[in-house]
Amino acid sequence: MSSVPVAVVTGSNKGIGFSIVRALCHQFPGDVYLTARDPSRGQEAVKKLQEEGLSVLFHQLDIDDPQSIRALRDFLKEKYGGLDVLVNNAGIAFKMHDTAPFAVQAEVTLKTNFFGTRNVCTELLPLVKPYGRVVNVSSMASGLALGKCSRELQQKFRSNTITEDELVELMTKFVEDTKKGVHEKEGWPNTAYGVSKIGVTVLSRIQARMLSEKRKDDHILLNACCPGWVRTDMAGPKAPKSPDEGAETPVYLALLPSNADGPHGQFVSEKTVQTW
Repeated sequence: MSSVPVAVVTGSNKGIGFSIVRALCHQFPGDVYLTARDPSRGQEAVKKLQEEGLSVLFHQLDIDDPQSIRALRDFLKEKYGGLDVLVNNAGIAFKMHDTAPFAVQAEVTLKTNFFGTRNVCTELLPLVKPYGRVVNVSSMASGLALGKCSRELQQKFRSNTITEDELVELMTKFVEDTKKGVHEKEGWPNTAYGVSKIGVTVLSRIQARMLSEKRKDDHILLNACCPGWVRTDMAGPKAPKSPDEGAETPVYLALLPSNADGPHGQFVSEKTVQTW
């Protein structure tokens, strides 16, 4: 078993994820894994970084596929006895002009961005070693979407006692409400992406609380962050930030020094804690 520290970035064959991997290759003192659904795209991305003289490893991961998540879990357990840095970056967004029905967009977007991310956490969080760092890439869209929720939903999403099961129930309800065509009446905003990222931010708050309760002496720090509006396939060419600039806050949180006791359970943007 290797005693080398290990970092994993999900959805990292392009965009912000790729830039996070590149930065970790420069700054993280251990093995860095680039992951992607499609092994050939993943290997291609690895080759790009190797051509820059960086040392990087690849492992297949499709966060929509529980078997793929478990394969990565078993690999990390066996080879490293756990992991030190996890960046949950994988996510999807429909384009503004997409003609897919809203209910379809809701189901597909939530499946990956919320449920997929949650499944990765369920399997990999128990493997995170003492002084580990976990970063869930959320979005400013989560705060904007929260502001457009009913007062009742806002209270639930801001609650310091909401459980993971209650959050899952709410996310499931959103998808069901869109299918019935009653989501607005039920207090939801008209953005599937925004709601999926509310889920990621609130999930992060819950997970951090659990770590503080159950593994206090392990000094693990877990946060959600917003990378900003970044020029990627997802956000389009008009965004003001480069992918490398978008990677700055996630990388900062992934590399918080071992003597840091925060941020933890926060929503962070431009390396600054934001009010949720």
